[in-house]
Amino acid sequence: MSTIATNIAKVGARIREAAQASARDAESVGLLAVSKTQPAEVIREAFGAGVKDFGENYLQEALDKQTALTDLALHWHFIGPIQSNKTKAIAEHFDWVHSVDRLKIAQRLSEQRPDSLGPLNICLQVNVSGEASKSGCAPEAVAGLAEAIAELPRLRLRGLMTIPAPTEDPTEQRRAFARLRQLKEALGPDLDTLSMGMSQDLEAAIAEGATWVRIGTALFGARDYGRP
Repeated sequence: MSTIATNIAKVGARIREAAQASARDAESVGLLAVSKTQPAEVIREAFGAGVKDFGENYLQEALDKQTALTDLALHWHFIGPIQSNKTKAIAEHFDWVHSVDRLKIAQRLSEQRPDSLGPLNICLQVNVSGEASKSGCAPEAVAGLAEAIAELPRLRLRGLMTIPAPTEDPTEQRRAFARLRQLKEALGPDLDTLSMGMSQDLEAAIAEGATWVRIGTALFGARDYGRP
């Protein structure tokens, strides 16, 4: 078994154990492999080990990998900050966008989503920790933004996403994720997605209801940002 396949198995075991500890069905938690800076052959290897959902932060890098992997039935998620001049390509080439944090971006994605592809799955990114360095709308803006986006054609608002301030304290981890869960619950029963939790805190995220955990380092090792 390759290192990546071994890592995927280990992460899968962590997800199952965390779900069991919270009396949840492990199948309700999706593994989103964060493949930014990883080459196409690594994604191909991960797909061979059972992973089908991949998250990308950098548009051109993602498009190049999509071209190289057209023979695989992959689901592509955009999880990075979105510039207005990138929305057309994102709308045309991704199944999910987890990082919508303002109405202008949602409107452009809606206008530029091809009818032939069906609705684009959308998560609102929420800055639950209030960090100036992080993208995401303020918690108090969630309700109004969700209401506006729900009216846009060719989009399907699925839920909320967050990247909270890093901490090794499980209590603090859970507090941040609980805040996102409460915000989603306040929006009503139609939303089904909480995109939260990464390699270091997936257990806390699952305990608070995560339906996607975004895992990079635990699958692929530390990223090489010098890779061309």
